[in-house]
Amino acid sequence: MEVFKIDITSWTASFRYPNLISGIQPTLEVPPISTVLGLINAAAGSYLEHQNLNLGYYFKYEIEGEDLETIYQISSKDGRPTNNAKSNVITRKFLYNNLLRIYTDNEQVVEYLSQPYYPILMGRMNDLATIECISGKEKLIPNQISEKVSGQIIPFKYRLPGQLQALPQYFTNEFPRKNLGTQPYTIISHKSNVASNELLTYRDLLPNGKEVDIFFHNLNFDS
Repeated sequence: MEVFKIDITSWTASFRYPNLISGIQPTLEVPPISTVLGLINAAAGSYLEHQNLNLGYYFKYEIEGEDLETIYQISSKDGRPTNNAKSNVITRKFLYNNLLRIYTDNEQVVEYLSQPYYPILMGRMNDLATIECISGKEKLIPNQISEKVSGQIIPFKYRLPGQLQALPQYFTNEFPRKNLGTQPYTIISHKSNVASNELLTYRDLLPNGKEVDIFFHNLNFDS
């Protein structure tokens, strides 16, 4: 497979757990597919209806930290927000010194990321990211046996060891937004090194010299 590689870095990143809105706010160790697609939408400057998009990615971070954050809780009446709000302080975990490498054969996606329309974020609005480099098309060789799967989310049907979490692939372009393609995934940290005889992956060499086996998601969303 011939793909482009896009390296994106950030000082901080935070990927929220779905439906968790109170208490300590943890972060997933790998961004969901929906976060990566949202990043691409920001670069494009519009909502994209992806069809037959081949997307792989790898994510790593240096350390995990936590910080106190002030939030404002707005009351509602008859399902509509009011002018009444109160502040609260919560603990939020974040990831520091991050690298996201995106793999795609889609030239339009590469064009969007080469000149982003909106700021690129690694999760939340204060997690500003920088596109470090975009490679020309490179050929990745498929693996007969995947031995170095890490820093990714993999569909649960492949039964790989890791953290299990139901995650949406995407969201609709309406309000309120609806989840698209929600299914269970295994979250595999970059600190892990998982092997599989059934998973088709492609071997790549990271900037630090580490080899990693990349799984590609084929994504289709109806209009």
